[in-house]
Amino acid sequence: MQFDAALAAQDTFLRAEAELGPDWDTAVELEAIFSSNAGSTAREAYEGLLALATRYPKAHSYQAFCIFITWQQVTEETIAHHFQTGMRLCEAFLLSPESKDPQDIAYVTELYGSYRDGLGLDEEDEIQVEFRKDTPKGGD
Repeated sequence: MQFDAALAAQDTFLRAEAELGPDWDTAVELEAIFSSNAGSTAREAYEGLLALATRYPKAHSYQAFCIFITWQQVTEETIAHHFQTGMRLCEAFLLSPESKDPQDIAYVTELYGSYRDGLGLDEEDEIQVEFRKDTPKGGD
């Protein structure tokens, strides 16, 4: 990646204050727990942050923040679930028609590719390569 997801998360989180209104204090508390812990404690805070995101689908800075912290979860616990979550969040962010910060769009687009790569969605395995070689082409 050409950027630091943790730094991007910090930036977008600060911009999300106005988007979250009365839930800002809850987000600050959860983010503090997420940032200063590991393991199940951090995972629970992460899940709380994502749950908050479902309540604010048009909070674009906060949505970007959730995409960036999902990458942090991937690096902490490399499992398919986190890659799938990241991909789903990226798709929702990129497909929403509202105006967003151009830098966020660039970073989310890059992360989307990383989430897809992590799931092997852009790679052919050996069987697929062999199948493609053995498949008759037009006049064969």
